Amino acid sequence: MSRSPKPTLSFWQIWNMCFGFLGIQFGFALQNANASRIFETLGAPMDAVPGLWIAAPLTGLLVQPVIGYLSDRTWTRWGRRRPFFMIGAVLTTLALLVMPNSPTLWIAAGTLWVLDASINVSMEPFRAFVGDQLAPRQRPTGFAMQSFFIGIGAIVASFLPFILAHFGVANTAAAGQVPDTVRYAFYFGAAVLLAAITWTVISTREYSPAELASFDDAEPSAVHQSARVAGPPPWAQIGGWVAVGIVLAAAIAARQGDRMLYVLAGLCIAYGVLLGVARCVPGANMLATIVDDLRAMPRTMRRLAWVQFFSWFALFAMWIYTTAAVAGTHFGSTDTGSAAYNEGANWVGVLFGAYNGFAALAALLIPVMVRALGLRWSHLVNLWLGGLGLISMLFIRDPHWLLLSMVGVGFAWASILSLPYALLSDSVPAAKMGIYMGLFNFFIVIPQLVAASALGFLLRTWLGGDPMHVLALGGGSLLLAGLCVLYVPSQQEVV
Repeated sequence: MSRSPKPTLSFWQIWNMCFGFLGIQFGFALQNANASRIFETLGAPMDAVPGLWIAAPLTGLLVQPVIGYLSDRTWTRWGRRRPFFMIGAVLTTLALLVMPNSPTLWIAAGTLWVLDASINVSMEPFRAFVGDQLAPRQRPTGFAMQSFFIGIGAIVASFLPFILAHFGVANTAAAGQVPDTVRYAFYFGAAVLLAAITWTVISTREYSPAELASFDDAEPSAVHQSARVAGPPPWAQIGGWVAVGIVLAAAIAARQGDRMLYVLAGLCIAYGVLLGVARCVPGANMLATIVDDLRAMPRTMRRLAWVQFFSWFALFAMWIYTTAAVAGTHFGSTDTGSAAYNEGANWVGVLFGAYNGFAALAALLIPVMVRALGLRWSHLVNLWLGGLGLISMLFIRDPHWLLLSMVGVGFAWASILSLPYALLSDSVPAAKMGIYMGLFNFFIVIPQLVAASALGFLLRTWLGGDPMHVLALGGGSLLLAGLCVLYVPSQQEVV
């Protein structure tokens, strides 16, 4: 059967379909820049903060594959992806209003679960939306446009507490109280998120499943074919994962290791149990489909998993520990109630805004880089710029010069948000774009779970209690991610 090429969309059509990411990133940036600050303000010790952050990757691990599966099978008068955009937007808006007003640490931690799950409900279909709407030749531009809006949204959201403090809004509060600068920033972000996603919903249309099946990119090329799997998961594989988890948990207990390390053991056991349940539950169901698609994921996706692991381990280390590192090293305070600490925390908001600003600029350059260097080499260069940027923070003493470090981080961030998805979207069938975008999230959240589980332990035992050393570790992880890109098959390679 002959298939037609997918129509080329105009600049403004791509603009409208990606505009909702401006709002998503408002929520994401406010969470990243301020969650640790809120937790520490409400009494969390520094080495316990990674455990509280575990909500973010764990909710993504659970939510995104389910949303991908459901959105692949949804068709309404509003399309297949857009209903999920709006559901997630409403829930995220409510969580943003609640989190800075949390009266206790545990309410704040619980709200982070809701906030991150809600962001994932909207964000996962946005990735599949680009794959649905754009032909392969336009996908790098589409994902780069998402990176541009992510950068713009994060600049404003990250700067908000700093800007509000400049205009006289109180940047300190009584012990155990979140400052007004943070609370008002969350309120503003909630309004922007809802408005931006609503604009994408009302200004775009979607191809029906039948239309998607008629295009020439409905199936991946031979270089990206899925691995062949036959039958249900074998019992030996199931038992092996469970046994690894039990042995790891026993070793942690015997050595009286950090309790957060049990999360790693739990991941192994949980995966074995997931395979076992999928084997035992008869018929075609969501769980069995997700497991089958995971086992049969394309070769390209398997190789990208390593790139994503080291990339997101580094990012999570940065998000968790930059506030403590900069406040302690450059502003000389670890007391969350002090003016110096809060000045340092606001400067971290500026730094985070800066790297997102550089990411917005990098997003404009990435399509040019891809045409000159190709997808893989462009991603490698950008990841190495990010790695060098994080490592440089070890040697910089003037906090203003940390802005130079953020140039490299910004290029890495823009690339991480675009080029892996461009590589992935060419390797999966159109009918499974949502589920594979959701499963790809495994390789984002698993490294974050590893980071949340292990960084507190590493900080105390191997890194001298200095959070700046965690940032250097993250830089090394980005350099390693760049090397892994070279093993990802390109369109020109032959299997």
